[in-house]
Order: sequence, then C-alpha cells, then structure tokens
Amino acid sequence: MEEENRTDGGVEEQEVGTEEYQGDTETDVKDPECHINVEKIARVAHEVNREYCLILGEKALSWEDAPPNQKKSVIAGVVILMGDTGRTSEQMHESWLEYKEAEGWKYGPVKDEGKKEHPCMVPYGDLPLEQQLKDALFRSIVLGMLN
Repeated sequence: MEEENRTDGGVEEQEVGTEEYQGDTETDVKDPECHINVEKIARVAHEVNREYCLILGEKALSWEDAPPNQKKSVIAGVVILMGDTGRTSEQMHESWLEYKEAEGWKYGPVKDEGKKEHPCMVPYGDLPLEQQLKDALFRSIVLGMLN
C-alpha cells in the first residue's frame, strides 16, 4: 500500500478484493484498470438514499452529518459490490445485516443509534417494498458509477 497526496489530504490505497473493508471513510481503492474513489461512490449512493428516505417521510442525515459508523457501513457495501458485481439486492441486504450484526446491531421497531436497533434488521423477504427499493437503488447507483 502506498500513500497518495491529494488536495483533501493523504489517504491510504487498498487493492479491490472480496475481503471486508477495514479502512477509513476516505480510502481510495486502486484497481489495475482504473482509479476509483470509493468514498465518492458511497457519498452519491448515500445522498440518493437520503432523498428517497425524505420522500418517504423518514428522517435522514446528509453524508456530512452522518456518523462515522454509518459512512463506514455504506463504504463497506460499495467495496463488497465492487468485489462481486453480480450480487443481487437481496444478497446486498444480507451482507448489510451481517455487517450490522457484527457491529452489535439488532432489530428494533425504530432506528436508534444509541441502542443499536434498526427496523431493517430482518431477512430481505420480510422488508417492506419501500425498504427493498433502497437496496435496489444502492446497487444500481454503485454499478452505474463503476461502469
């Protein structure tokens, strides 16, 4: 790994792979074909999701205001999809569930950062259609930005 100097500060580069993302929220992923900024892809996917949530009447923070653990979760999703672009929305949700469970999250009727509870901590098939669409949007945005 090598350090790259950029106008927004030095960031560590990591090779694209199927391993879990362990870096910070501003890590670039270096691929033999091109240079992709994972944080930028995650930011776009997050902001589209945020707008969708606002349309649904849900509370949603901007990327700038999102807590670091939320940013890390979005970035992890981007890295996972980059490693396997054939993953379905259901598989992406299952990866998200595993990630959140590893972070100590569990099901709760409303999202509560302090209690680490989230209403989407259920199998994909049990999600309301509106929530399934979030996974589909995320997948489409990431794949679109990769192509």
